[in-house]
Amino acid sequence: MSSPKTVLITGASRGIGFLTTKLLAERGHTVFAAMRDLHGKNAKVAESLVAFAGANALDIRPIDMDVTDDISVNAAIEAIETVTALDVVINNAGVMPVGVTEAYTPDDMMACLDVNVIGVARVCRAALRHMRKRESGLLVHVSSNAGRLALPFFGLYCASKWALEAYAESMQYELENFGIETSIVEPGGHATDLVANPPAPSDQACVSSYGAVSKGPSQLIGMFEDIFAQGNDINDATNVARKINDLVAMHSPRPLRVTVGNDMGVAQMNAQVEDLQAGVIAALKPLVTFDAA
Repeated sequence: MSSPKTVLITGASRGIGFLTTKLLAERGHTVFAAMRDLHGKNAKVAESLVAFAGANALDIRPIDMDVTDDISVNAAIEAIETVTALDVVINNAGVMPVGVTEAYTPDDMMACLDVNVIGVARVCRAALRHMRKRESGLLVHVSSNAGRLALPFFGLYCASKWALEAYAESMQYELENFGIETSIVEPGGHATDLVANPPAPSDQACVSSYGAVSKGPSQLIGMFEDIFAQGNDINDATNVARKINDLVAMHSPRPLRVTVGNDMGVAQMNAQVEDLQAGVIAALKPLVTFDAA
């Protein structure tokens, strides 16, 4: 077992975040389970995590955080840092729009990016100023196969996850000399509530103009629901929690990207791109200062 760490995980009220919170606590870590509306909408979830921790002598500490709000994010990180040094940040909070891509308005797009990309940046900026001073830390970003592949009717979701991966990988090269590592987790389809009620586009007139093609999103969602209903192990969201736990427990160097479940060829794609990307960075290093000293 790895040494106990202090971990923050966003989006801990449901799905992968909820499962990962419990698993990391069971492995001996102190877990700050971040969620919105801690004393309102998510009060019962927070209470269930506290009860689970109490019954099993674990350390789970629900904390109020809205990743779309600068003040909320900064306050949560500072509250943690006044108690203990934060070792690991898991950026898990996310939304998954599914619909005709053209029909998502700019406001729709901003709402998605505010959670999936800018929310990640808010959390990183608040945590990294402490991690860099200590010259240690781990950032884990929950992406998706959709962070490497483009899929019909997932255009906005794919765009947000592609952006997340570019942001995370670029920062990795800037942070590695501060002793801070980055790992991106790319799950395939897993049975969580993300697929149950995905944000639809606001421009329904545009959707209607697509005729029969507009049925595509509901058909895809139905396909996923049918697959998940079969209860196959490969679609169990606990697999993602286990993979995140493995990364937290792992010694340096950790992999930049890991896939989970049916990766749709993403692992092969990552392997093919890895040498090319490494060559680009190797060519840049003589020209740019990367040494934190």
